[in-house]
Amino acid sequence: MAGSIFGEVFRISTFGESHGKSVGVVIDGCPAGIDIAESDIQNELNRRRPGQSDVSTPRDEKDKVEFHSGIFEGKTTGHPIMMLVYNENQRSKDYSKVKDLFRPGHADFTYTSKYGIRDYRGGGRSSARETIGRVCGGAVAKLLLDKIDLEVIGHVVQVGDIKAEKFDADYIEKNPVRCADSDIAQKMRELILNVSSEGDSIGAVVEVVISGVPVGLGEPVFDRAEAELAKGILSIPAVKGIEFGTGFSAATMRGSQNNDEMSKYGFLSNNAGGTLGGITTGQNIVFRFPVKPASSITVPKQTVDLYGNEKEIITEGRHDACVAPRVVPVAEAMSRLVLIDLLMRDTAARKLF
Repeated sequence: MAGSIFGEVFRISTFGESHGKSVGVVIDGCPAGIDIAESDIQNELNRRRPGQSDVSTPRDEKDKVEFHSGIFEGKTTGHPIMMLVYNENQRSKDYSKVKDLFRPGHADFTYTSKYGIRDYRGGGRSSARETIGRVCGGAVAKLLLDKIDLEVIGHVVQVGDIKAEKFDADYIEKNPVRCADSDIAQKMRELILNVSSEGDSIGAVVEVVISGVPVGLGEPVFDRAEAELAKGILSIPAVKGIEFGTGFSAATMRGSQNNDEMSKYGFLSNNAGGTLGGITTGQNIVFRFPVKPASSITVPKQTVDLYGNEKEIITEGRHDACVAPRVVPVAEAMSRLVLIDLLMRDTAARKLF
């Protein structure tokens, strides 16, 4: 089955488990001759790695990337690129008490039902640690998209009921929540820390803004630009929905309010979020998605074991009280993977002669 493969022309295949020996990615379809260094990948991995602030899991992983193929003398060769990150700080014993229990909110029940076996150590393949491969792939896509000045910016716009009101892109990486509002970021951080002190978790909303998008990306009718982005974002662990432009609020609007009028200078608004008919308009692509509260909490919850016996469970270990800040670089990576793939597919769809 191809469930671990993403993309049509620029393709990635991720591998590895949370408490296995390593995680990583194989990239196929990357053009030859692109300048690349491990630091290009490491910079992005450092943004998603655990232990980077007081609002993330204390699991101490350096997440150092290694190139294993597809790169020679600092350039891509046009052949499959394999990148690997070793897991170094696993504490599998933390999960010994729950190896026969189905943790509420996790994929334990569904994986066991589907495969008849599961890696109970941190969730195995269903763990968000799998996203390391996505970030590696997205970092390579970034090198290509930088050549056309296409920029992807993700930021946290809501934690619990606390919402950002301002946007300062320069402030996003200056606070642990990755909020673009300097007046609100600290309130979000305090809420996360308070929830964490209670052994609980909290949900959030992340927004992604993509600028410098060429007109014409997207392959109707099933491979619309927003449909491809939605698939990429919804494949991220803990993401439970997505909206583009005005999104769900469009349900309360009239067409006279929601339609994006045009003048000879271009569009007068961007309620559509950057696409029409599934094809990019050249405006910013804007979308938001909710991230559910992390399922691993120390608040006692009811569950059953492998044999159907009712049990009480506490999920011990090192976990994020709010996963949204570390989801931001993953969402950026998935967005870049979609866009570089659509860009390369668009080249094949255009009239050549």
